[in-house]
Amino acid sequence: MAYAGCTLAIMLIKFTKMHGLGNDFVIIDALTQPLSLTSEQVRRIADRHFGIGCDQLLLVEAAHATADFSYRIYNADGKEVEQCGNGARCFARFVREAGLTDKDDLVVETRGGIICPRIEPNGEVSVNMGVPRTVPHDIPFVADNEALSYAVEVEGREVQLSVVNMGNPHAVLRVDDVAQAPVDTLGPQLEMHTRFPARVNVGFMECVSRDHIRLRVYERGAGETLACGTGACAAVVAGIRQGWLNSRVNVDLPGGRLLVSWNGESEPVWMRGPATRVFEGEIEL
Repeated sequence: MAYAGCTLAIMLIKFTKMHGLGNDFVIIDALTQPLSLTSEQVRRIADRHFGIGCDQLLLVEAAHATADFSYRIYNADGKEVEQCGNGARCFARFVREAGLTDKDDLVVETRGGIICPRIEPNGEVSVNMGVPRTVPHDIPFVADNEALSYAVEVEGREVQLSVVNMGNPHAVLRVDDVAQAPVDTLGPQLEMHTRFPARVNVGFMECVSRDHIRLRVYERGAGETLACGTGACAAVVAGIRQGWLNSRVNVDLPGGRLLVSWNGESEPVWMRGPATRVFEGEIEL
C-alpha cells in the first residue's frame, strides 16, 4: 500500500487468546510465521480498547539448545520479562492443540531458565517451575545478608516482606485480610522501590490454614491481575520457609485456585492449574 511515495508494510498476524484463572494472554506462533515485535506493537496488542487486550503476550519460538521450545514473555507495558507461571500452562496447551508437538511432557526455555510443563489427562497443566532462589543478589534485592524476611521503608513507614525469585522477582507480604490489603497503593510503591533494581512483583498473602492461602498479586508492568502463577509459587515458598505452611498448599487467587507444592531447599516448585482457550483471530500490524 503506497501513499505519497511511501510504502507501508502491513502484516496480518494470527493469534490465540487464552487465560489461566483470568490471567490472560495473547499467544503468537513465531515458528510458522516468524516475526519480532517492537515494544510499541506489544503495547498495542495488549491494549484492551485499541488492541486485543491481555496481561502478557507470549511468543512461541524454536529452542536454542535441547529443549522442545523457547518462548518469550512481554508484559502489557511492552517490556520483556523472564517468567510467567500461568503463561507456562497456557503455552503448553497451545503448542499441543496447535499440532506443534504430540508430547505431554515438555522442556521449555525461558529467559528465567528451563521449565517443564506436563499436560494432565484432565486437561490441567502441571509445571515444574524450578528451584526457587532466595539469595538477595539473585532476586535482585539490595540487602547485606540473606534472611527469611526484611524490613523495607516505604513512604515513611516500615513493611516486612520476604523475597523469592521464581525465574522472576517477587516480594511477599503476609496480611490479615487479603480483601483489605493495600494492593493498589503499596503494590506500585514496592514495584519501583530502589531496593529492587529490576523492579518486582508484589504478593499479598493471607494464611487461612497450613494448607490454604488467599493471594493477590500486583504484577510488574501489568498491575494487579486475576492470577499470578509465579506469585503463587513465591508465596508458598515464603510461607514454608517461615514455618507457616505445609508442603502442599491450595492458593486461592481472584481468578480461581492453583495447587502449589514444594519439598524444601534445593527442590523444585510444582504448580498445577487450568489453562483455557478463549478465541483465535488475526490482527494487522
